[in-house]
Amino acid sequence: MGFWVGLVLGVGVGIALIVGFARSENSRAARRRQLAATVASFSKMTIEDSRKLLPADLYPSWVVFSSQQKLKWLNQELTKIWPFINDAASELIKTSVEPVLEQYRPIILASLKFSKLTLGTVAPQFTGISIIENNNESGIVMELEMNWDANPSIILDVKTRLGVGLPIQVKDIGFTGLFRLIFKPLVEELPCFGAVCFSLRKKKKLDFRLKVIGGEISAIPGISDALEDTIKNAIEDSITWPVRKIIPIIPGDYSDLELKPVGTLEVKLVQARDLTNKDLIGKSDPFAMVYVRPLPDKMKRSKTISNDLNPIWNEHFEFIVEDADTQTVTVKIYDDDGIQESELIGCAQVRLKDLQPGKVKDLWLKLVKDLEIQRDRKDRGQVHLELLYCPFDMKDEAPNPFSQQFSMTSLERTMTSMENGSGGSSFDRLSSRKKKKEIIMRGVLSVTVISGEDLPAMDMNGKSDPYVVLSLKKTKTKYKTRVVNESLNPIWNQTFDFVVEDGLHDMLILEVYDHDTFRRDYMGRCILTLTKVLLEEDYKESFKLEGAKSGKLNLHLKWSPQSIMRDLREEDSLRFR
Repeated sequence: MGFWVGLVLGVGVGIALIVGFARSENSRAARRRQLAATVASFSKMTIEDSRKLLPADLYPSWVVFSSQQKLKWLNQELTKIWPFINDAASELIKTSVEPVLEQYRPIILASLKFSKLTLGTVAPQFTGISIIENNNESGIVMELEMNWDANPSIILDVKTRLGVGLPIQVKDIGFTGLFRLIFKPLVEELPCFGAVCFSLRKKKKLDFRLKVIGGEISAIPGISDALEDTIKNAIEDSITWPVRKIIPIIPGDYSDLELKPVGTLEVKLVQARDLTNKDLIGKSDPFAMVYVRPLPDKMKRSKTISNDLNPIWNEHFEFIVEDADTQTVTVKIYDDDGIQESELIGCAQVRLKDLQPGKVKDLWLKLVKDLEIQRDRKDRGQVHLELLYCPFDMKDEAPNPFSQQFSMTSLERTMTSMENGSGGSSFDRLSSRKKKKEIIMRGVLSVTVISGEDLPAMDMNGKSDPYVVLSLKKTKTKYKTRVVNESLNPIWNQTFDFVVEDGLHDMLILEVYDHDTFRRDYMGRCILTLTKVLLEEDYKESFKLEGAKSGKLNLHLKWSPQSIMRDLREEDSLRFR
């Protein structure tokens, strides 16, 4: 009897538990649905809706709605804590900046150190704030625009090569710039990020004055300009983007946040045309400065082309890229005035994010007076560049025509092994010695001049008698097509073969002339690097005539390659000839 009673009670209790659990789950599910609906409603609320629910006087002091109120609160709080920041940051800046000052110390100085450094009593003021979308990485990127009319006490202890000591004061600092803060990585524990990276994203204005204590700095020629350049280079090298300073908040390894090279940028400075003449007598003597980061040891200078407003350089430079999303390559063209300061003709800039990795981009860029001011309508000329960005992690890599690491033939591998005295991996040894060796792209270039279109009329009857002169810039080899009488759309279909000794540094020049009995009239020209034909080996294209109001040439180019090697120590002069 007891067994049956216990069985019935057990079944009843079990059923009751099951029913209760089911009701509990249903109730929890209903509450979750209600909570989800509430959250969805809150997500659709506007600022005006929230102000109706809660009066403004009940909000904490740091919760504001407009950007101006946010900046006002931020500046007020910064002013309060500025004395503490001044004490903490002054010594940090001194220890971190002094080595950079020493690195860029002018040769006329024996030493350059801080004897005193405080940031003063005036706190910077933030004038703008924005959050940058960062979909690829787990972090928060914030940019703050800052204005600082400072009253610091900065004294430099300067000693010249003659043993003279000069206490120089840095005064009247005016700075406007854009700082970038990166909070990364995001973690679950407070304050929800592991470290903070800060960097000067853009320097809009930096003014300061140098004064010798108890004297006048202008009494010592060259010191003021040299020190100003040194200070600006130190700022550029130490905190300007993509350089970043990392402050750990939670202990951990943050080496992945450090500045690292991500690729290389190959720049071929081909030519410029229609440059503004800066000389009263004769023509300008242009040269170019090319850089990704404007630091003395990272800027490349071309050779000077004398008395020419349409210079041809055909020079190649290589740069390290640290951040392809934000960095740019800049070209500035100057008129070389000898011992006097060179005068800027114009400048141009290309964003690296506009380049397709592994693909050569051929560009004609209009020169402007100032990269920051885009209202310059004056015609200052154009510059011709070929750009190739190669990320280090690029897969299925396209061949790099500028690279020194071309695959070698079996004969080249054998000769390299014999030269090194063993039969090991000659390519590895070649890579380790690439500063001494360079691959020469030698081969045969076949050029078919197919036709011309819409050539300018040079004769009284509205026609021309055109022919084309073909030449290589380095080898001076020349060929000439036949003359096509009385035609603005001539058809030649003539092929010429050039033996090219150095395809990476040579150029093909095609000049079109109008044939007359006693003279010839220049109609225009096309100047081509061999980069594209080295990559594709066979292509057809139409090229616009330079120096002509109209007209183009239709060409077919083929390349039959043969890579050889030379010793740069012996043949360096050939490279820049």
